[in-house]
Amino acid sequence: MESEQAPPLLTAEGVQKRFGGVRALVDGSFELRSGEVHAIVGENGAGKSTLGKILAGVFAEDAGTIMLDGQPFAPVNPQAAQALGVAMIFQELDLFPNLSVAENMVAANLAFDEGVLARRSKMAEFAAPHLDAVGFRSSLNVAVGDLPIGEQQRVAIARALSMNARIVVMDESTSALTEDAVETLFGVVRRLKAMGVAVIYVSHKMDEIFAICDRVTVLRDGVTVGSGLTVADTSLDEVIRLMVGRQVDRNLRATSHACRTNPERLCLENVGTTRVRDVSLTVGAGEVLGIAGLVGSGRTEVGRALFGLDPVTAGNMWLNGAPYRPRSVREATRLGLGLVPEDRKDMGLMMQMAVRENATLSILDRLSSAMFGWLNRDGERQESSAVAEQTRLKSADPREPVSNLSGGNQQKVLFGRWLLVDPDVLFLDDPTRGVDIGAKEDIYALIEQAAAAGKAVLMVSSELPELLRCCDRILVMNQGRPVAEVDARDTSQEAIMHLAAAG
Repeated sequence: MESEQAPPLLTAEGVQKRFGGVRALVDGSFELRSGEVHAIVGENGAGKSTLGKILAGVFAEDAGTIMLDGQPFAPVNPQAAQALGVAMIFQELDLFPNLSVAENMVAANLAFDEGVLARRSKMAEFAAPHLDAVGFRSSLNVAVGDLPIGEQQRVAIARALSMNARIVVMDESTSALTEDAVETLFGVVRRLKAMGVAVIYVSHKMDEIFAICDRVTVLRDGVTVGSGLTVADTSLDEVIRLMVGRQVDRNLRATSHACRTNPERLCLENVGTTRVRDVSLTVGAGEVLGIAGLVGSGRTEVGRALFGLDPVTAGNMWLNGAPYRPRSVREATRLGLGLVPEDRKDMGLMMQMAVRENATLSILDRLSSAMFGWLNRDGERQESSAVAEQTRLKSADPREPVSNLSGGNQQKVLFGRWLLVDPDVLFLDDPTRGVDIGAKEDIYALIEQAAAAGKAVLMVSSELPELLRCCDRILVMNQGRPVAEVDARDTSQEAIMHLAAAG
């Protein structure tokens, strides 16, 4: 990395951006040096991704100054930014699902000079080294849309690396990667550093920030509140305090509401589908049952069986003491089950519909006239306002598309929908995926409120500290079946990981 006395590679001062009535950036300011990994952190909606997209030519700033190599920098589109040496790996991957991996690698890539009639052999020759660098092992001829999300993310990273960029903006690039894939990515980042490439690392994962980054800039509500802090001389608690504007007790564990005398809400006995087998569990009112396991272990599939998405082929289920075998999502919801899915974008929210409409989507029968089916708009406003207050939702206008919200606020809309439905059993599939620390605390509070209200909560999470904090018991899955059940107070991350990976 260059010395601190060397002129910065890029500087941003007072960058502003407004989307309609929403001020996404008020004062985005930081400087970037060659060969450093510079973290941009903040709560969801703080302006991190907006700043990155301005640098990558996706958006034009409304005000402020950006300089690259001491010259004004204002790319009119991503190709212009790429020509000047800036590439971005987007959180919402900008890949073509119907094109092959190789075709995605060369599409609009100025570093590939074959033209529109590119030969497959040349595309493969160009793409292979960069894909190898990020640990991609699938065929280059497969359609990107047929790949798991983690493999798609590797393709996006490899594509950015292939552009010969001097600056790479990584926006939540590990959100869908497994732990070993994250380590592979870290190796790539270290190689970029050694080559003098600067990396802007946008992330909400504090462990990654402190593992891979040199300096950190903190945004809060669109304003830079901490610029260029040296990671080695900065504490995690200080970064969190700057992010959320308050002290957060990260070790606080919710009070358990589980009790042996509480009624049993849900019982599964040797349940099987095409994806899981021999699943047996019970959850009582007020209890939070965690479900742990590696990717592909069957965690998500338990929720799909409960919600009627995957047919149950074996075993029995009971809900509130009555036999339970839903034939559809509608029936599962009517009988008292709610599901917050892992992928809020594709399976949870209607992204072009309004925030208010998404929140009330599952209670339309309650808001509609029985005779004519007309929607009670006043009732819709009242219901959505109440749940927005309960979830601490940040939205400039409940009529704006939910796609305009940050990931954490989108997740709160999804939670709010089920708070309005008021189910007896709530299945949460990785409920804080892609969510910052402040929004996580709000979601933990919602889980606590649900348990206190006598609901049974089943919580899948890839973050073991989260399960230990929120849950009473933890069911460990391995290769499609449960292998152990542990008390959250008497176990450790290491013990759970050993059970999840054994065999």
